[in-house]
Amino acid sequence: MKYRSLYVAFMLLLTASVFDVQARNKKTPKAQITQTTGSEDRALWVKYLWKISYPVIHNLAEGALRQNMPLEKSAHYNLNLEKVTYLEAVGRTLAGVAPWLELPDDDTEEGKMRKQLREEVLKGLKNAVDPASPDRLNFESQAQPIVDAAYLAHAFLRAPKSLWEPLDATTKQRYIAAFKSLRNRTGAYNNWLLFAGITEAFLLQQGEQPDPFRISLAKNKIKEWYVGDGWYSDGSKFSMDYYNAYVMHPMMVEMLETLLAKKRANQTEYDEALRRMIRHSEFSERIIGPDGTYPAFGRSVTYRTAAFQSLAEVALREKLPEHVTPAQVRCALTAVHRNMFEGNQNFDSNGWLVLGFNGHQPEAADVYTSTGSLYMATLSFLPLGLPADNRFWTDAPADWTTKRAWKGESLHKDYKVEY
Repeated sequence: MKYRSLYVAFMLLLTASVFDVQARNKKTPKAQITQTTGSEDRALWVKYLWKISYPVIHNLAEGALRQNMPLEKSAHYNLNLEKVTYLEAVGRTLAGVAPWLELPDDDTEEGKMRKQLREEVLKGLKNAVDPASPDRLNFESQAQPIVDAAYLAHAFLRAPKSLWEPLDATTKQRYIAAFKSLRNRTGAYNNWLLFAGITEAFLLQQGEQPDPFRISLAKNKIKEWYVGDGWYSDGSKFSMDYYNAYVMHPMMVEMLETLLAKKRANQTEYDEALRRMIRHSEFSERIIGPDGTYPAFGRSVTYRTAAFQSLAEVALREKLPEHVTPAQVRCALTAVHRNMFEGNQNFDSNGWLVLGFNGHQPEAADVYTSTGSLYMATLSFLPLGLPADNRFWTDAPADWTTKRAWKGESLHKDYKVEY
């Protein structure tokens, strides 16, 4: 009886304690995400993209990238940091800003910002391959440059009129030589095949003789690794992560589109890859929660919003499925961007990205992750390449799929597709 009384007393005390904690921790319900117009959303996207990319672009233009970019790396980092991190920062940044810089000049505030950034990019691109520049980038040694030369090639393919054609002949030849120099190395037998493939496709576009084996291997193995319903396996074994967005879909489609123009791929191959990317974009839209958060799982979560590159690419190409409207994608990605980039938790005191997912979380970094790696975050901003009068920016705000689902509103059923 004594022990029973003690037990009852203990449970009453515990219950009271729990209710007291709940009362003290009770907060006002979380405010609804502020609804903004398309033009306000666009202004935010420009603000965030500038915030992320300007330190890389400006310092490269000034010949001060090596001098000023911090060299943070994971605890188990296993690459030659100073040989690879700067090309990572440049290639990845430019792959994301390229569509925006490809828009024509105008007299708006945004237009003036875009023109300034484009001019600095062109200045920096010259420095990056100038033997006399303190910021000359390394293409000739280490395996990692295979990756980041590919992102740079992707930038040239996305913005040929703004980033490639204005370069002087000497600078162009230096890039061509740099890309060819990558052929004496190989990398991992997975998404890395696409890095070699897209670089060779760019060389083909420029009238150079490409390495046909690298193109063929990339094209055919990636098709073999398709597992269905919009997902590729990254190599022989499937990994549940964001590499389908980071690399697989966008580079596969861009590579095949480039090869198609040169009759090195056929229309059926390209159409199939595009349909698969469109299907994957549906999943990407659906993983954005009602509050604009998304799950942090798999390798390379420190690439942050690059997790939405396939969705951003499909929106840029204006190929969204009929049941996924441009406005809902705009609003969903705006919510994601707000969560990541409105505060300064992902930046150091000088504006450089820090290792982490949402904050300084170096323990989340992989063995190949350093400061330069993080600039893949720009890849979620591709729809800025759509002009301000495109319906992506002018349509009225719309709720995205999970927001509608959790409000009990009409929900489009989702089923596996067979292509």
